[in-house]
Amino acid sequence: MSDNLLLTVEKPARYMGGEMGATTGKREGIGFVLAFPDVYEIGMSHLGLQVLYGVLKEVSWIAPERVYAPWPDLEAILRAEKRPLATLEGELPLASADILGFTLQYELSYTNILNMLDLAGIPLLAAERDNCYPLVIGGGPCAYNPEPLADFFDAFLIGDGEEAVIELAACVRDAKEAGLSKGELLERLARIEGVYVPSFFEVSYQDDGRIREITPLKPGYRSVRRRFLADLDSAYYPTAPVVPFLKTVHDRVSVEISRGCTRGCRFCQAGYIYRPVRERSPERVLEIAEEAFKNTGYDEVSLLSLSTGDYGCLTPLLKGLMDRYAAQKKAVSLPSMRVGSLSPEMAEEIRRVRKTGFTLAPEAGSERLRNVINKGITEADLLDNARAVFGSGWRLIKLYYMIGLPTETMDDLQGIVDLSREVKRQGKFAGSGGDVNVSVSSFVPKPHTPFQWEAQISEEEIVEKQRWLRGALRQKKLIMKWQESSLSVMEGVFARGDRRLGKLLVEAHRVGCRFDGWWEHFDREKWNQAFAATGLDPRFYHRRRELDEPLPWDHIDCGVTRDFLAAERQAALVEAATPDCRDGFCTGCGVCDFDTVKLRLHEAVAFDTYACQQTGQEPGEQGQRIRIRFEKLGRMRYLSHLEMLTLFTRAVGRAGIPIRYSQGFHPHPKFSFATALSVGVESYAEYMDFEVEQGYSAEQLQTALNAALPEGVRVAEAREIGLKAPSLSVIMERVRYRVTLPEGMATGIEEKVEAFLALASCPLRREKKGKVIEFDLREELSELTGSGNTLEMVVGRGKPAEYAAAILGVSTDELKDARLEKLEVLFSNEQ
Repeated sequence: MSDNLLLTVEKPARYMGGEMGATTGKREGIGFVLAFPDVYEIGMSHLGLQVLYGVLKEVSWIAPERVYAPWPDLEAILRAEKRPLATLEGELPLASADILGFTLQYELSYTNILNMLDLAGIPLLAAERDNCYPLVIGGGPCAYNPEPLADFFDAFLIGDGEEAVIELAACVRDAKEAGLSKGELLERLARIEGVYVPSFFEVSYQDDGRIREITPLKPGYRSVRRRFLADLDSAYYPTAPVVPFLKTVHDRVSVEISRGCTRGCRFCQAGYIYRPVRERSPERVLEIAEEAFKNTGYDEVSLLSLSTGDYGCLTPLLKGLMDRYAAQKKAVSLPSMRVGSLSPEMAEEIRRVRKTGFTLAPEAGSERLRNVINKGITEADLLDNARAVFGSGWRLIKLYYMIGLPTETMDDLQGIVDLSREVKRQGKFAGSGGDVNVSVSSFVPKPHTPFQWEAQISEEEIVEKQRWLRGALRQKKLIMKWQESSLSVMEGVFARGDRRLGKLLVEAHRVGCRFDGWWEHFDREKWNQAFAATGLDPRFYHRRRELDEPLPWDHIDCGVTRDFLAAERQAALVEAATPDCRDGFCTGCGVCDFDTVKLRLHEAVAFDTYACQQTGQEPGEQGQRIRIRFEKLGRMRYLSHLEMLTLFTRAVGRAGIPIRYSQGFHPHPKFSFATALSVGVESYAEYMDFEVEQGYSAEQLQTALNAALPEGVRVAEAREIGLKAPSLSVIMERVRYRVTLPEGMATGIEEKVEAFLALASCPLRREKKGKVIEFDLREELSELTGSGNTLEMVVGRGKPAEYAAAILGVSTDELKDARLEKLEVLFSNEQ
């Protein structure tokens, strides 16, 4: 957004665009908007969206853009000013796009989807949209039961999207050029493997509410098989992703080292819908990490997969990564590790740089229940891993469990307490001590799993079990975190729901439900009101399903057969194990064709296969300081001081500047700002000091930074200063500002300037976060002129808007459309 509207919201950087790696929004072609129905910080942490955005950027005739769910503060402004929701890149109103593609990651974001459509002026119901509106599509894990959203979407993409999105965009382009109707376009889309068009199916119901039949309306289109990406090595991967200005949930390079998991945990939907396992080669992973570090400036890489510890070459890969990056203060992090997959060599490699946290997921407290869910780990395995982790220097282990699993008893809950306590004791046995945090979620039976027929426990039972666990764990001095029961209830409704939930979503949106996955925004009373108004009962969707009962998602083919899932359910009831097919035994799940769709594994290699001479020079005994002056203009005025710190940290990394680091557990690059510039003020005179290795010149620093900084931030000058020169904050005395006033506010400006200069005193009292600051504006002012519609002043303390408000006799809120510029810093003679 190009005006000062963003200065009135909590985090302007969520909406300003202009990040490194983003398109300019000026490309011609099919307008393909990727929409994430949650706040920017969550969406920017989602790897799948980065992958698809990168894929689309590679195609010359596609103009990719992004949009995220606006936080309530911006929503209120958009509605008040009747502005449509628009993209970050080119401020394209969503209704003007050709394709609007939503990522469906979490069931409790569904009301945000409706809200985004509403804010864009796009009719909610697909049946009410003609060719004048964008094609609305969805994809992601929730698309494996798309039925609650069927009324709102034109189509869904089931499965891997890297190749399919291009085919989908080409279909829309061709239909647009041929002048096809929407119905003709949908018929063409249905021919693309993995595309589900919900309007081509009709659902009927029995008197008791259960589904009678799912009837296909098009010959030959009886079910939709998911799309498979056969080989990760040949697939596109974003090595120059969008780098956000603000801190996100996962603020690092993310490298997917494998896709799919065949461990066969019976509760885990991802383990079934992403089969088979396809590993990316270690050589390609190393290439991606190298390119991504250079292009992003991040100082950490996370190796992602559903079961990272099962990656065949993990330890040699870690060795290769740490040899390359440990000396550069870059870290490697791993997601939740499967118990038993942590080797001593692996732990040793990870500990070479700062500890990034360690998580283990036993899931259930007793061995009996772990057998039911086919977890395949023993208590001895877990304790051995915990002892190794604590012995390698970690001080905190996070344990993940679930309550409400099929056949669970109170003995299983007691097992959570006992096992967690034993894990904590391993810290003492390792000689180092350590803490344990226990995270407990409530089990939600998901589609396409062996437990899809099982009942979800009631909210009352969830609350009772959470209360018991909190007390029991507290007695053992263990901290427990849990998900609110109401959120689990709603997740269960939409995870296993049918098309009738569409009217519930419409009503919930109408009464104001938004950001339901955020506890502070979830409004139970509004949801109760929506259920009552639509005559739906959440308990109907939590019930046990019969094995011969049609399920809402039966026509969505994830590749795993219904017979296999039913057999796995039976195996769970008798606590029988199913082996991992990657060990050579095919379990007959049905997903592989053993030609294109098959396991793609990399054989284990020697520990030092990817070892190399450690890169990164040792820091010299003494560095040198360089002082820069830089500009912060245009949209960059929305960035806060902390966000500018992040921006320069990333720029230093991208530019390969030999920055010196602080000592300690979490080393930081040695650079410092003069003072914090207020958000909304443009500046031609921002200053920073850098400490770099000897021999790196000021000219080199200026050139390198300017090549790595985004539009709107430019280093104007750089010079070397003494290591013991006074800091910027010591030698700064005064600042020159210019305030350009909105039309109509400059009347009598010269007289008002004279009147202010005639004042003996003008006290200001500012309150922020409970602190009171008082000073005299007149005493801090040394120069003031006014002409036309501008004020120019030289001041000590104080913000330019505060001075302008006092001079003009208005509030600072009335100056929200003024342009504020920092022109010059006046230093003492000590610099």
